[in-house]
Amino acid sequence: MNIEEIENIELSYLSIKDYQELKATMISAYTSMPDAYWREHQIESLIEKFSEGQVVIKINGQIAGCALSIIVDYELFLRHNTYSDITANYTFKSHSDKGDILYGIDVFIKPEFRGLRLGRRLYDYRKELCEKLNLRGIAFGGRIPNYHKFSDKCSPKEYIEKVKSKEINDPVLNFQMSNDFHPSRVMKGYLEGDSASNEFAVLLEWDNIYYEKPSKKAFTKKKVVRLGLIQWQMRSYANLEELLQQVEYFVDAVSGYRSDFALFPEFFNAPLMAENNHLSESEAIRELAKHTADIVQRFSDLSISYNINIISGSMPEIVDDTLYNVGYLCKRDGTIERYEKLHVTPDESKVWGMQGGKSIKTFDTDCGKIGILICYDSEFPELSRILADDGMDILFVPFLTDTQNGYSRVRNCAQARAIENECYVAIAGSVGNLPNVHNMDIQFAQSMVFTPCDFAFPTNGIKAEATPNTEMILIADVDIDLLRELNQFGSVRNLKDRRLDIFSLKRT
Repeated sequence: MNIEEIENIELSYLSIKDYQELKATMISAYTSMPDAYWREHQIESLIEKFSEGQVVIKINGQIAGCALSIIVDYELFLRHNTYSDITANYTFKSHSDKGDILYGIDVFIKPEFRGLRLGRRLYDYRKELCEKLNLRGIAFGGRIPNYHKFSDKCSPKEYIEKVKSKEINDPVLNFQMSNDFHPSRVMKGYLEGDSASNEFAVLLEWDNIYYEKPSKKAFTKKKVVRLGLIQWQMRSYANLEELLQQVEYFVDAVSGYRSDFALFPEFFNAPLMAENNHLSESEAIRELAKHTADIVQRFSDLSISYNINIISGSMPEIVDDTLYNVGYLCKRDGTIERYEKLHVTPDESKVWGMQGGKSIKTFDTDCGKIGILICYDSEFPELSRILADDGMDILFVPFLTDTQNGYSRVRNCAQARAIENECYVAIAGSVGNLPNVHNMDIQFAQSMVFTPCDFAFPTNGIKAEATPNTEMILIADVDIDLLRELNQFGSVRNLKDRRLDIFSLKRT
């Protein structure tokens, strides 16, 4: 049929009233297997058990194609290799509303309607249905009808590899792989009588990137996450309580916009060193470390009372007489987790005697997995890649830079981390001057939220940016589902396309 002749294309649920036309369509689609058509009682059973899984495409009111499906438990087709087993000997008693896989029973297109990409429409429907029902994916046994021509030259596994490398053309397998299905394993004796495939089939799977394993807990993981970045003004404070009043002001402000996270900068509490400016720099920062426990407790209290996850930036902390640069994630459920700066700058080491930490990990939150790297750590790509491999969706970078040179290093590296790790990156820093604190005289910052660079994101990879060197808050929404789509269907796929056959990254 020519496109010019098409007046109407309709996707609709299969009705038992369509059976005789469906039978004729199937017979014409499977000319090599003239008896391979579904009987009326089988179609009636499929519709009764799972009406949403049985759809037809009609062109000008005539059936042009059909897709039949059931829902099965994932373990079922891991245990069974044949079409008969998976369909319970064609009775479809294997269907279960509590299953987690949409199993493709059949897809066929009437010969005169081929070439109109109708098969893609049917597969798109299946994918949307899979997402709607929160199933973990789609699976089916794919025929390899050209295999009989090559069976004396290569095994089914070798045949699949040659199809993937375009050395052999298999229209069915090519179509499935172009629709994002990946070969999982070869199944011998899958469909009795399929001589074109030598009765071999390929188990093909499509993973639902939006699948959420059912939970009995009373919460829903957020898909759109709101970030609140505090671009903190360095100023004099009379005491710790006055500084914490300013902290609460900002927490109140960002929570008022229903933010899920509040991000403070690195060493935001440095103004408190003014009272010890008569001491050496190394002594003054150790005095500052005495406030850390109280500040963390206040942050935790605020995270609960304002219902927001707070990333405390960073503060000095002494453990076994060793000085570290650390921060705390204070979750709104009351739990507290600690992170460390692993790479201290030459200045931090030389002037303050600070040591690098030893622990890196992702953190589970009610908004997904996040990572936190303090300032200089963002300039080491290996760290964020480790976090990405652990499933990180958002990377938070609290920083402190005195010059535009230093800021540019953090900013440019942070944006690179967003692209190469297919994640969001939020950076927050301090602005202003501290004339009464040695080694903390001036600050330069522009807080920002970076995204990957692809069609679903801003073209320049910047979701939001603060005004440079001005005290303010920055609010931005990030959509986690867009990261899942990017990972599977992006113009480029930085995580998937890594050449792990020639390099690897591991922790020591």
